[in-house]
Amino acid sequence: MVQKVSQELSEGLSEELSEERPVSANPPVSARVLLSHRAFLFFLLSRSLSRFSSQIAAVAIGWQIYDLTGSAFDLGMVGLVQFLPTALLVFVAGHAADRYERKRVVQLCQLVEAATALYLAISTYLGAVGEVQIFVATFVLGIAGAFESPTTAALLPLIAPQGSLQRATAISSGAAQVATITGPALGGFAYAIAPHLAYAVMVLFWIFGMILTGFIRPRPQAVAKDMGADNIFAGVRFIRGNPAILGTISLDLFAVLFGGVTALLPIYARDILQTGPVGLGVLRAAPAVGALVMTMVLARHAISRHVGLRMFQAVIVFGIATVVFALSSWMWLSVVSLAILGAADTISVVIRFSLVQLATPDEMRGRVGAVNFLFINASNQLGQFESGLTAALFGAMPAAVLGGVCTIAVALLWMKLFPSLRQVERLE
Repeated sequence: MVQKVSQELSEGLSEELSEERPVSANPPVSARVLLSHRAFLFFLLSRSLSRFSSQIAAVAIGWQIYDLTGSAFDLGMVGLVQFLPTALLVFVAGHAADRYERKRVVQLCQLVEAATALYLAISTYLGAVGEVQIFVATFVLGIAGAFESPTTAALLPLIAPQGSLQRATAISSGAAQVATITGPALGGFAYAIAPHLAYAVMVLFWIFGMILTGFIRPRPQAVAKDMGADNIFAGVRFIRGNPAILGTISLDLFAVLFGGVTALLPIYARDILQTGPVGLGVLRAAPAVGALVMTMVLARHAISRHVGLRMFQAVIVFGIATVVFALSSWMWLSVVSLAILGAADTISVVIRFSLVQLATPDEMRGRVGAVNFLFINASNQLGQFESGLTAALFGAMPAAVLGGVCTIAVALLWMKLFPSLRQVERLE
C-alpha cells in the first residue's frame, strides 16, 4: 500500500514538472547561451547589485550600531529587527508577488531600499543619526527585503529560457556568493573612508538595480485573481497538500536548524584552532568559496538524473562535513571541511529551488516562495540560536558534532517519510 501511494505521488510530481516543460521538447540551454539571454542578464545584474547592497548594509549598520552603543545586545537586535518583517509580512508579500507584476514589485522594493539608504547617508554625514533612526531604517529595509526576495524567486522561472532553470539558479546562486564574499569587504572599505560613503554606495547600487530590473522582459505572468483573505494563505495549503514540496522545504528547515555551525566559528577560531581574527575571516569565507566553486560546476554540468536522491546525498555530505569540522583541530582540515559543506549546501539549494519552482503553478509561486523564504530565514536564525544554546550547555565541539549527526539523521528520516521526493528522477 505504501509503495503504491509513493508511486502515485512520484508520478504526480513528474506530471507537474512535465506540464511546466516536456523534457524532450527543448534541449538544455548552455551557460554561455543563458548568459547571452538579455532578460536573464539584466535579472542577474539587478539581483547582484541588490545582494551587494544588502551585504554592505550588514557591515555598515552593524559597525555603526556597535560604535554608537558599544552593546552586544543592540548588535544582536539588528538581526531580529531585520527578521521581524519577514515573519509578519510573509503572506502579504506572497500575495503581492502573485497579484501584481513581479518586476514592478521588485523595482518598488529597490526604490524604497535606495531611499532608506539615502536617509542613512545624509543623517550620518550630518552627524544626526542615532540608534533609534538606524533601527527604524533597518526595519524598513527588512520590509522591502520581505517583499523583494520571494518576488525575485518567483520572477526567475519567467525569465530563464525553457530547460534552463537549474542552470539559471546555479549561476544566480554563484553571483550571490560573489556578493557574499566581496560585499562585506567593499562595505568595510567604504565605511573606513567615511561612514556615509558606505550608504551612498548602497544608494547607487539599488538605483542601478532598479533601472536594470525595468529592462527585464519576462514571459507573461499568470496573475492570480480574486485574492481574498482566504486565498492569501493558499500557499500554506498548497505546500501542505504536496508531499514533495513539503518534504523539500521542511528538509531545508531542519537541516539548517541543526547544522548551523557558523555561529560557533568565533569559538573555534579563538579557543580550538587558535588562529585569531584573520583565521576567523578565512573560516567564514570557506563555505562561500566552496559554494562558488560548486555553482560554477553546476552552471556547466546540470544534474540530469536522480535529482531527488542527489539532494538527500548532498544534505548527508553537509552533515558529515559538519562533523569533520567539529572534530578537527587542524586549520587546513577545518577550512576544507567548511568548503565541502558550502559546496554540498549549494547542490541541495539548487535542486530544492528548481524543484519547488517547477512543481508550483505560476500563479502561486509568490505565495509558496514567501513561505519558503520564511522557512529559510527562520532556520538560519533559529539554527544560530540552537548552536549557541547547545554550545553553552555541552561545549562548542559536542554541540557541533551533535548538529552534524542530527542533520544526517534528518536526511535519512526524510528519505523514509517522503519517498516521492527521493524518487524524483529529473527536474526539466
